[in-house]
Amino acid sequence: MSSFHLQIVTPDGSFFDGEANSVVVRTTGGYVSIYSHHTDYIAALDIGRVVVTKDDKPRHAACGGGFLSVEKGEVRLVATTFEYADEIDVARAEAAKARAEARIAAATEERDIKLARAKLSRALNRLHIAGK
Repeated sequence: MSSFHLQIVTPDGSFFDGEANSVVVRTTGGYVSIYSHHTDYIAALDIGRVVVTKDDKPRHAACGGGFLSVEKGEVRLVATTFEYADEIDVARAEAAKARAEARIAAATEERDIKLARAKLSRALNRLHIAGK
């Protein structure tokens, strides 16, 4: 299977920079698969699962949103958060879930409720990807 150059960056810096066979991401319009020779493309990422396949071995990750671009065969995923399933701190994700649920219960303004729901969605995604 042919490969392409994939770069994954987060606010903390470069997360991955190398060759990949494919990447599957959840965009705001649904899941998209990127393979070698993909046409130029850009999309906003939603909270969801990312599957990076390298050397024909898939690796699952939790993504907290961001964007994906494909330009001249170069694929760049810029994520607000990105964690491989086997690196997710389950206790931390469960604590984040509990905090978000408490904020939702205590919130009185729509803005606060929306922010708490987004945090809850990220925590639930991390737990789902971790298999918990």
